[in-house]
Amino acid sequence: MSALSFSSIVKLLAIFLFAATPVMGDDALTVYSGRNESLLAPILQRFSEATGIEIEVLYGGTSAVANQILTEGVNSPADVFIAQDGGALGALAAADMLHKLPAATLERVADAAFVSPAGAWVGLSGRARVFVYSPEALAENGLELPNSILDLTDEQWHGLLGWAPTNGSFVANITAMRVLLGDDATASWLADMIANGVQAYPKNTPIVKATIDGEIVGGLVNHYYLFRFLAEDPDITAALHFFPGGDPGSLINVAGAGILKTSDQPYDALALVDYLLGDEAQSYFAEITYEYPLVASVAPAVDIPALADIEAPEIDLSALDDLKATLEMIEDSGALD
Repeated sequence: MSALSFSSIVKLLAIFLFAATPVMGDDALTVYSGRNESLLAPILQRFSEATGIEIEVLYGGTSAVANQILTEGVNSPADVFIAQDGGALGALAAADMLHKLPAATLERVADAAFVSPAGAWVGLSGRARVFVYSPEALAENGLELPNSILDLTDEQWHGLLGWAPTNGSFVANITAMRVLLGDDATASWLADMIANGVQAYPKNTPIVKATIDGEIVGGLVNHYYLFRFLAEDPDITAALHFFPGGDPGSLINVAGAGILKTSDQPYDALALVDYLLGDEAQSYFAEITYEYPLVASVAPAVDIPALADIEAPEIDLSALDDLKATLEMIEDSGALD
């Protein structure tokens, strides 16, 4: 009997790792993505060109895509789920729909805080919540940078702040506040922010623009939005403030990926996840989106604090899975009115 080829051994190992049926499917690899097409499509195309593996992608909002997978259940055609936040991945993990990933894949991520404790999903890029602000407007209003997101309900900030209550990252941040502070305290904070005249925007980009234009002093966004403006105009004076002391306002969330147990192509699925953790893809996320790469061999493409230097709250990102209750809380608060 002839010896097995290296590729055959790898495929057999993949079958063992995933306890799955056939490793290679006849159809294209099916990816369900909560990340938008303009961002993800180019790097998926590079993967296909490098491996010969064809990909079909369903794009949508992370929560909606996660709910679709949960609804489809064992009949889901998805092989890989790429999510905008850890909570959606946590929801699928809690429903026992994700394979446990190999240690070699999980260990590509330098910080264990950005992988599932159970090994069900892995972070692909880091996304820090920050307070974007105008130093000039801050000084003109006699204000100092807040020590906590909770300080923004103080009367001195009345009418000077912006948020995006329908944005997925904001919803994840509120979910983290529920986990860290409890529902009552979080609901009170939402009510107090509204009473303090916080201005609602449809997403993060208009908040940064409003800050630059002097319409507001600052707002709650993800860190990378400011760098998109700086790429167009390096003279912009807006800045980022990372809340200290493990504050809920300095949550570091991840975009991440998991492999569905329903996949009939776990080998190809794993190849994609590993590719997205490789230096080429990690550099792509850093350079195109200004997000934090999560592997030690790739550095951020912009001047931002190292992940290890951010005083983020200690939280299991999988625990941010109760998005439905958070959405109900935000709606009940009147933030969407």
